[in-house]
Parts: sequence; structure tokens; C-alpha cells
Amino acid sequence: MSSSPTAARLIVLGGLPAVGKSTIARGVAQALGAVNLRIDTIEQALRASRVVSGDLGPAGYEIAYGIAFDNLKVGQSVVADSVNPISLTRASWRQTARLAGAGFVEIEVVCSDPDEHRQRVESREPDIDGLMLPTWQEVEERAYEIWADADIVIDTAGRSNDECITELVESLRADAI
Repeated sequence: MSSSPTAARLIVLGGLPAVGKSTIARGVAQALGAVNLRIDTIEQALRASRVVSGDLGPAGYEIAYGIAFDNLKVGQSVVADSVNPISLTRASWRQTARLAGAGFVEIEVVCSDPDEHRQRVESREPDIDGLMLPTWQEVEERAYEIWADADIVIDTAGRSNDECITELVESLRADAI
């Protein structure tokens, strides 16, 4: 974690689908007056544009790094919401903050109760037009590397979104990270 209380920060939330990342990211961004940057939104816009077809590869992430960089350079903090399944994407977020001269906080969002996580996956509705949500089997089979460097881990199991958002915002404000 690195930042000064007045510097722009890149706050990256990651975790498997349906753990609560997007809801928490929106709440944190609103509470901190930060830009909310969601990979799902970018990737769905790419699909809708028909410029890219098939596997998007790193396109959505690369676009997000650029948008985050531009906002950080003008002093605007950014909350980035993405699965961040591999160490390469996490390192790229860190590099984006470093190049912009911004602080960086990495947050892993988990749901430690597998039954609750499965229920969330199976019952949620897409909040982006046309977004195809993964099945429980796809979530279980997804490549997802262990997070060794997360500054904060927040467990959403058995907790309300508001509780998680409040805890995270208080932690970010108290530590000025």
C-alpha cells in the first residue's frame, strides 16, 4: 500500500464472480468520490461494438488501465472492479498506479461460504444489458491464482453489502491508503 492522504489512489477490487465486488466497488467509489471502473462494462461495450469478436483476451483490461491512468494523472482516485484472476493483471494495475504517480491499494473480495457463493451465482441477474453471467461450474473451474499481495481481504459471507462497504471505506480512510 502506498499513498498520501491527498494523492489520487488506484483501489483495485478483485475476486471470483458473485462474491460482491461490483456492489462494493460502487459503494466505495461513491463514498470516496472516486471513478468507478468496471471491466464487465468495458468488455460488454466491446462485444456490443462488434469491433472485437470471440475471446476478448486482455482488451478490456488494457482499456481499463488507460482510463485509470488518465484519471489518476489528473488527481482523480479510481476504484477498479475486475476478477483479476492472475498475477499479471494485478501487476499491471500496480504498474498503472506507479506510472501515474498514484497510491495503490489491492483488495481481494471473497465469499468463504461455498453454499452462499453458489446461491449468489445461481440467483443473480445481469445488471449490464447482454452480459452473460457464468454458471457455478464455470466459476468453480475458472483459473484463479492465489493472491499473495492483497493489502486487504474482505469476506462477504453472511454479511450485508452495506456492512462490507462501511468496513472497507473506514479502513481506507483510517489508514489513508
